[in-house]
Amino acid sequence: MTETATLSRSQTKTEHFDVLIVGAGISGVGGAYHLSQQCPGKTFVVLDSLESHGGTWLTHKYPGIRSDSDLYTFGYRFKPWIGPPIASAEEILSYMGEVIEENGLAPHIRYKHKITSARWSGKDNLWTIEARLTDTGESRFFTANFLWMCQGYYRHEKGYTPDWDGIENYKGTLVHPQTWPEDLDYKGKNVLVIGSGATAATVVPAIAGDCNHVTVLQRSPTYFAPGVNRNELADILREIDIDETIIHDIVRKKILHDQEAFTQRSMKEPEVVKAELLAGVRAYLGPDYDVDTHFTPRYRPWRQRLAFVPDGDIFKGIVAGKATMVTDEIDHFTEKGIITKGGKTLEADIIVTATGFNLNVLGDIEFTIDEKPLDFADTVTYRGMMFTGVPNMVWVFGYFRASWTLRADMIADFVCRTLNHMQAKGAKRVEVALRPEDHNMPLLPWLDTENFNPGYMLRGMHLLPKRGDKREWQHTQDYWREREEIPAIDLDGAEFKYS
Repeated sequence: MTETATLSRSQTKTEHFDVLIVGAGISGVGGAYHLSQQCPGKTFVVLDSLESHGGTWLTHKYPGIRSDSDLYTFGYRFKPWIGPPIASAEEILSYMGEVIEENGLAPHIRYKHKITSARWSGKDNLWTIEARLTDTGESRFFTANFLWMCQGYYRHEKGYTPDWDGIENYKGTLVHPQTWPEDLDYKGKNVLVIGSGATAATVVPAIAGDCNHVTVLQRSPTYFAPGVNRNELADILREIDIDETIIHDIVRKKILHDQEAFTQRSMKEPEVVKAELLAGVRAYLGPDYDVDTHFTPRYRPWRQRLAFVPDGDIFKGIVAGKATMVTDEIDHFTEKGIITKGGKTLEADIIVTATGFNLNVLGDIEFTIDEKPLDFADTVTYRGMMFTGVPNMVWVFGYFRASWTLRADMIADFVCRTLNHMQAKGAKRVEVALRPEDHNMPLLPWLDTENFNPGYMLRGMHLLPKRGDKREWQHTQDYWREREEIPAIDLDGAEFKYS
């Protein structure tokens, strides 16, 4: 710790809590709820760098921002979702706000606290956390017995933009959706959107009606699943006056059953699933549209995230002549736009780079373990939530093929069960370690890229922990097995070390 930091700390009271939760997004708010219910005697605080709750749903301001998972499973298991399956950021923020208000969580949350360092002392069995107040620059210090990382996995302040040739020559307005200017005027303008993932599929229909024209430039196509933005089963149950709590539980189970079947089919009969998805696209675009070029991916379904398109809105924009797809690669930028490798000239007043985000590992916080800097990539993950050599810490990393919150809820149960188990044992410290039978286990990258390979993960894989070839030492991305495995974890198993 620097002399300046030491002086600053000596002038500031250090607050202590049993548990410190990092982040007031979907995982952190859920974690605070579960902690208050399952460990009522534990003191805790939630620190977030933003001015309010919500995380992604607060920082992203681009037009039309919405979930790409259904809210019956992206919502918490303990609070029924009553709105449409695909919801806007505003609706999700309101839902989270209700969780905070209904459960008295607000006094536990500190906003505008950006954590800069987390230091573990084995001598004291304590984490010391330094946070900078984003409005004043002052430092605040906290100690905690247990650290619960709910900060997500990408940098909010800056999205990923490739280093394209000549980008500095472009004289129009260049925008990344992650930092969308609230005063951006796109009415009557020609807009070029680079990218074809869920963000592009959201932005394009949201702005197309106001623009002169929107062109979507994609290097390669993405799978989309168009459908109506309502849940027929939920609607039927409401018609016969079933309680919303029961509806929520039934609809969640039905959706998860269907998702499991679809995921398995994507692996066992990928060509059949591919044909079904493309048929859904053709139903909107018609038989004469070149679906093979613009909407037929090179990979099998579910190797990258599959985006649901509510009511086929992006396809309706194409049919109406308000949006055009171009499948090509960028050669270079010009003053007025882009020249593609295929020789097309694409001019635009505004270029939107919907090209993804930058992976963020542990919130870009400076971690040390007994005064030694922590290199997260040197650790081995236990089920994608604990890490060898890192005591009293759990990280929430959700699912790609199922809703993030499903795993956040399960990990919350695990954390609470672990904390209660430690208390019963009189233990101050818990960490995971490879068992004797694991020491010759091959160590592999965090993710099996043959199974799932989005660009942001491939770009940041070197920053992430290693996985083994046994399920205990992997984040399997398999909700349908983890929902049985995680609750059944033996907390006195050989992989857990207490002291």
